[in-house]
Amino acid sequence: MKKIGILGGVGWASTVDYYRGIAEGAGRYYTERGYSSPLPVPPMTIESVTQSETRALRGEPGDEDSWAAFDAVFRNAMFSLERSGCDFAIIASNTPHARLHAIREGVSIDILSIFDATAETTAKTGAANALVLGTTVTMQADNYAQHLSAKGIEANERLPEAEIAEMQEMIDEDFYGGASRKARTRLLQFCNRHAKPGAAILLACTELPLAFPDHLDDPVFDSNGHLFVNPSAAHVSAALKRALED
Repeated sequence: MKKIGILGGVGWASTVDYYRGIAEGAGRYYTERGYSSPLPVPPMTIESVTQSETRALRGEPGDEDSWAAFDAVFRNAMFSLERSGCDFAIIASNTPHARLHAIREGVSIDILSIFDATAETTAKTGAANALVLGTTVTMQADNYAQHLSAKGIEANERLPEAEIAEMQEMIDEDFYGGASRKARTRLLQFCNRHAKPGAAILLACTELPLAFPDHLDDPVFDSNGHLFVNPSAAHVSAALKRALED
């Protein structure tokens, strides 16, 4: 098995879920192949950054220089994962992937992109368009739109800033540390307002899938009349495939 490096802390709940998803996914893989307990789990190292610090270092859209300090925190964390002997790495968060092109600079180990994993998963649903939900950084960037377009899927036009701000507030208030009681209802109301009929809704913040605890390991699922894509689960599945492919 290959050793997985997890860059976490953005936030801690999603980091826990990534570790759990990898461990349980490996358990299912080896159970299906007749292994007995204790079941093998890929070796992992977690390098955790501090979300309150990285949030303050976010730059401005279109201004590369303003992101230098933010990029450096994640790049240095990747160097730590390299030194720990990881074969490849994943970032247990959607938001930093908007800066993956800069974070990768000088990093020797491969960093699996959540955009690639999600676009491939969304294409398999047959949906012609997608609604991307996430943090302010994710919803203001065009990374998901570009990767989806390459698969023949049209992403929604950028929502008004007030709606983007509402989604960020929802993530901070209702999803940080786990989904609150009202989180699911509030999220579904947002989806009802903005999702086109038949659209795939991308839960492109690693906390958002927590509103659907029965589907945390499902890259694709239906709920309340909507088709959802769980980028976190798709990312975990890609990491497991890479770790176990030998």
